[in-house]
Order: sequence, then C-alpha cells, then structure tokens
Amino acid sequence: MNVLAVFAHPDDETMLFGGALALLAAQGAAVYGLSATRGEGGEAGEPPVCERHELGAVRQEELACAVQALGMAGLTYLDYVDPTVGPGDELYPFQAEWDILVQQIAAHIRKVAAQAVITHGSNGEYGHPAHQLVHRATRAAVESLQDAQLLLYSAQANYPDHPKPHLINKDDPAHFLLDASPVLERKVAAAMCHRTQHALFVRRASQRAGRPLSVPEVIAAWESLHRHLPPATSVPLHDPLVDLLRSSGSVHEPDPAWQLDKNS
Repeated sequence: MNVLAVFAHPDDETMLFGGALALLAAQGAAVYGLSATRGEGGEAGEPPVCERHELGAVRQEELACAVQALGMAGLTYLDYVDPTVGPGDELYPFQAEWDILVQQIAAHIRKVAAQAVITHGSNGEYGHPAHQLVHRATRAAVESLQDAQLLLYSAQANYPDHPKPHLINKDDPAHFLLDASPVLERKVAAAMCHRTQHALFVRRASQRAGRPLSVPEVIAAWESLHRHLPPATSVPLHDPLVDLLRSSGSVHEPDPAWQLDKNS
C-alpha cells in the first residue's frame, strides 16, 4: 500500500501522526512525505541551534533525519516559505495560489500512486492557519482526482480523554485510536531529529508538570485518526489503511456513538 503524508512544516509529520506513519511503514506500506514548507519561520531552539537565515536548511536536514527514523520511503517539498511568527506568537499561513497548491498536491498523489492520504485536521490542531490551509487544499486535491477508492484521513481526531487536548481537532471525531507503543522508539527518534524544536516540544508540558521535561517524556504513544473521504457512515471502519493498521494489533475503537461524523 502507498500512503502520502501531507503537512505544513517539518516536525508536523512526527508530532501529529508519526506513530501512524511508523506503524504503516512497519506493516510494509510505502509511506511518502510532502511538506509545504521548510519551517523557515519557526523557532531555532533554546539556545539557538542556528542563525535565522540558516533555519530552513537546518530544518530540512532535521526532517530528512526524521523521515528515515520513521521508516518512510521518500520526501518532497512544495517550496513554499513559512512566515515568521508574529507579535504575540501570532501564526500565519504560507502564501500560495489556491488552484496551484491544490494541483501540486493532486499531482504528487498521482506521482506516488497513493491509495491513502493523511494530513492535518480540519481545525488545524491548535488552530494553525497553515495547517488549516494544508487540510483544505489536500481535501480539494483528493476530491479533484475523482477516485472513489482514494482515502483521506486526518490526525489528532477528537475523543474523550485525549492526552493532548490543545492539539484536538474538535470537528473531527475519532474513527479509531492507535496505540503506537510498538513503534514509540521510532517516533521518539524522529522527534530527537528536530533539534531546533525541542524547547517548543517540552514547553507546555514542562509548565504543566512544574518541572523540566525531556523530549522523550512528552511524546504521545496514542494517536487518533478521522476519515474524511469517503465519509464514514458506519463504524468500525474497514478499508485498506485501517485494516493494515489493524493487522498490527494497534487499532482500538472508541465509543461508536462518538465515532460517526454527524455531517456525513
């Protein structure tokens, strides 16, 4: 099975759905990555790992390291530029012509012969405008291909007792949960590749714990996915992606009343 992960910045692939990607790769899927930017506008580390003008190149190297750690088969960039975080930590989308962005994603889906696509959730996790843009464009790209068999999933789906509530996509109910414990070492290794983001990874959790936490301590072993296309009309789901994950023994079903998308 060929799977394409579409994301806005380096580290999204690991922190949002790295367990799913590693599990799929471990089950024999060819997992490819498509990053819209090189994360030029993000943090550079505490203390800084590099100068601001070097950040894009450094994060490109970090992502290459993470892709290898997760067992992915390949990586491509769309070459958009990540805007610098604004005053008050305001986040911005990258600048792109809508039609061109959708066409680029659709072309890459065809290039890698993807049978399933995984991307950001509809709420952009913590509301990041670039994540929301990538979600909308990826959905439009999948729809444009008019392939009823092509699956579109998103990460950080909503369910009770989500371990990282600040990352929940509230409008995407979880269709299944994943126990990524069998590949947690791979996910941690991928997170360790993203050295420029380590301070960001641990900041919130350290404040909540009242003590400094290490990167491995904050890596979630549980993930959740929502299927957007084809819309889920009954649960549990059965399709090539979830069945492949189910064969690993890592799929868990939340309350069926929670799973169905009320808008489907």
